[in-house]
Amino acid sequence: MKTQLVNSASLLLILSIGGMVSCKPKDISNAVSGDAASKVYVAPGKYDEFYNFVSGGFSGQMSVYGIPSGRLLRVMPVFAVDPEKGYGFSEETKPMLNTSHGFVPWDDLHHVQVSKTAGEYDGRWVFGNANNTPRVARIDLKTFRTAEIIELPNSGGNHSSPFITENTEYVVAGTRFSIPPDDANGDVPINTYKKNFKGTLSFISVGKEDGKMDIAFQLQCPGVNFDLSRAGKGVSHGWFFFSMYNTEQANTLLEVNASQRDKDFIMAVDWKKAEEYIKAGKGKKQAVRYAHNTYSDITHSATSEIKTEVTVLDTKEFKDICYFIPCPKSPHGCDVSPTGEYIVGSGKLAALIPVFSFDKIIKSIAAKDYAGDYEGIPIIKYESALHGEVKKPGLGPLHTEFDNNGNAYTSMFVSSEVVKWSLSDLKVLDRVPTYYSVGHLCAAGGDTKTPYGKYLIAYNKITKDRYLPTGPELSQSAQLYDISGDKMKMILDFPTIGEPHYAQIVKADLIKDKSVKIFKIGENKHPYASLGEKETKIVREGNKVHVYMTAIRTHLTPDNIEGIKVGDDVYFHVTNLEQDWDVPHGFAIKGADNAELLIMPGETCTLRWNPKKVGMYPFYCTDFCSALHQEMTGYLRVSPAGSNVPLLFSTGTNLPEASAATK
Repeated sequence: MKTQLVNSASLLLILSIGGMVSCKPKDISNAVSGDAASKVYVAPGKYDEFYNFVSGGFSGQMSVYGIPSGRLLRVMPVFAVDPEKGYGFSEETKPMLNTSHGFVPWDDLHHVQVSKTAGEYDGRWVFGNANNTPRVARIDLKTFRTAEIIELPNSGGNHSSPFITENTEYVVAGTRFSIPPDDANGDVPINTYKKNFKGTLSFISVGKEDGKMDIAFQLQCPGVNFDLSRAGKGVSHGWFFFSMYNTEQANTLLEVNASQRDKDFIMAVDWKKAEEYIKAGKGKKQAVRYAHNTYSDITHSATSEIKTEVTVLDTKEFKDICYFIPCPKSPHGCDVSPTGEYIVGSGKLAALIPVFSFDKIIKSIAAKDYAGDYEGIPIIKYESALHGEVKKPGLGPLHTEFDNNGNAYTSMFVSSEVVKWSLSDLKVLDRVPTYYSVGHLCAAGGDTKTPYGKYLIAYNKITKDRYLPTGPELSQSAQLYDISGDKMKMILDFPTIGEPHYAQIVKADLIKDKSVKIFKIGENKHPYASLGEKETKIVREGNKVHVYMTAIRTHLTPDNIEGIKVGDDVYFHVTNLEQDWDVPHGFAIKGADNAELLIMPGETCTLRWNPKKVGMYPFYCTDFCSALHQEMTGYLRVSPAGSNVPLLFSTGTNLPEASAATK
């Protein structure tokens, strides 16, 4: 009977949510500031004040917008192939998408983190997570290119990542779906979840100078769903905090079976203590398989390595690493205030926002003020860790960001609004509507020790009636708010690539002056580079043919090629000889079953092509480069397999008639 009542209550909640998200917020007419246009206007030729790095969700990419203009500056390919840039199609970038499962050309990028020094953005790298096939990527903000991707073993889903410590010592990732460990037999009944499934946290070290990632250690935890996380900072440096749900350890119909309990947990992790155990040799080596992929701006190529071992600490065996703090109800967001003193847990099914005190957490641990344990991990008493509760903030609290005046901003998914409240007295100060069903928020510098204030962006799940209709698929959306005054004011509404989740706003001055404009041709160490037109050539190795080609305004060298045969495996290695910032070149050939190449000045890229029938195949530059761009073309002749047409190539000179010979 009790279960039936809980299930009925859950159903009513779901129905109420379904009805409420379809309703428009109130006070729409007052939502937009009267001087909005002047606040977001960036004159032609002028730069935005901020970069906004936004996750692309199911696109697998990350996008870059200028703020306050909302102008889309770039889409950076990360976990999905991108025909515009040839990412995942060129031979140089294919290894970036290698995994222990093989080539995986898509993923679900949810969260973004910019590297930090002393708790402040330093503008060197931005990290993104792959939620589906668990991976973490590092993007170099000198080139705005994905520089490294590391796969995560022992993980099923990778939602609670890639959150970073305040000096980028670690990128941390928590599994969304608990699974049997990789070295265990995974062929077990699903209903043995409680016995066989484990949740894993990965601590990925980051090189101080080069950013190189490595899995330093993993923590094996009870089989739950880790949702989101944040590193401590300031007074809580050395700690990490994770929201988690499904403490019921359900494996079916989670909407009901994982919402039974009044409280789930925030888990506090003493990663400094875990480090001590690792350095003392307490970790256990575990046999696994995972890919580690890196890209070089010198060779213009990626390499992929399969690694076979990680070091694991079982949290059941080390009682002073992890602690649970009860948090109502099905917590989603987990956010840490600028000083590091307050940890905000957002129970998405709760009607309040609990705020925990780090000082009280430490005192509770010292006094062993526990309410029992959960699978061997101590549970701190709720009241003992609590700073206080924000009462009646709205419906469906999710995520919290912070400004530079001691205020917090929380998104309310069900009531479609952002609520501003004070960290000191937990009083609600203001609320504004969003359009509609807001998920993540992003304040300028909102997760640093000294937020910038000024702007807040809401990323919404539903955009019905906001923009011109484009068929059944709705645009994803963001709303920009001015938070410099006592009251929040919406000043811009703009569509985004979808689906946006988390994002970060970084001062442009930290990045723009370091941006690479060209690759120096003299430093190009690509093994198939042609550093001048005189170095171009074609080399046959059996049925493998390497075409060493150059591109410069306004011709390709060579631009006439004969002697290619059906069944050949042809590699076009194209080097852009330009050394001017504004002259990229492209390359494509008729019948290619992958994509184009987009080649930056001084760079070499490779397109693999397999001719399947006899004929004449035009190739051309795909990226506009000059007034004679249309003339930047060539022809490749394909002869039958086994023909005796000699391998010939030229530019500006007709080939001899003898080349017409066939078998």
